[in-house]
Amino acid sequence: MDILVCIKRVPVVGGRIALTADSRAVDTRQLGFTMSPHEECAVEEAVRLVERDGGSVTVLTLGPPEAADQLRDAIAVGANAAILLSTDGREWGPTVTAEAIVAVAELHHERTGRPFDLLLFGNEAADTGDYQVPIRVAHLLSRPCATGIKNLEVDVHGAHARREYRGVTELFELPLPAVVSVKEGINLPRYPSLPGRMRAKKATIEVIEPEWRDEGLRLDGLRVPMSERRRATVIGVGVEAVPVLIDLLEHLGMLS
Repeated sequence: MDILVCIKRVPVVGGRIALTADSRAVDTRQLGFTMSPHEECAVEEAVRLVERDGGSVTVLTLGPPEAADQLRDAIAVGANAAILLSTDGREWGPTVTAEAIVAVAELHHERTGRPFDLLLFGNEAADTGDYQVPIRVAHLLSRPCATGIKNLEVDVHGAHARREYRGVTELFELPLPAVVSVKEGINLPRYPSLPGRMRAKKATIEVIEPEWRDEGLRLDGLRVPMSERRRATVIGVGVEAVPVLIDLLEHLGMLS
């Protein structure tokens, strides 16, 4: 089984987010970068399938040259090959991103004489959360697609994908080749081993430079709203804080 896993380089969340001087974008110079959490699970799921049934895992990302770091992270946990669709750092919309991925899938078909059996995606990227790319890829390739998957099994009959929706389990039976997007929690991604890290460091990454195209989805630049900074007020420590706390609760009408 040949599997293509598509990932994205995204800023590490959890720290303070700073904006650029014009307030139109997030300033990423002080942020670290990682792979989207859903996509970490997609890589893990692909590696498990290949470990069980044989085959290969190719991981792909579209982004600046630095995105090779995330590809090497995927190789360190078991991916066999990596492809970087190198860009100048501009954000690509879902339409042109899907087209670039489809071009790679078709190139693989030409080279090997067979398509990827399975294209795995994270359900959505951690930064944009647009949910569109897997569905657009499936449409362009005319392949069946299931999204939001939390359990995936593959056998000679095809892919069996399950997801939970409003308390109901939905089962999708997909003939291969197929496109599936998975959610965080479908598995627990492994940590890379030392041999895996060494292998990833030496791995050759294929670089392709797709042509950027403006989708024309946004004509005017918008400002990113910045919330007001608030600081907590210490009303006291220990027993001395009790009277102040009672006065505050009475003022809020919570003791009446």
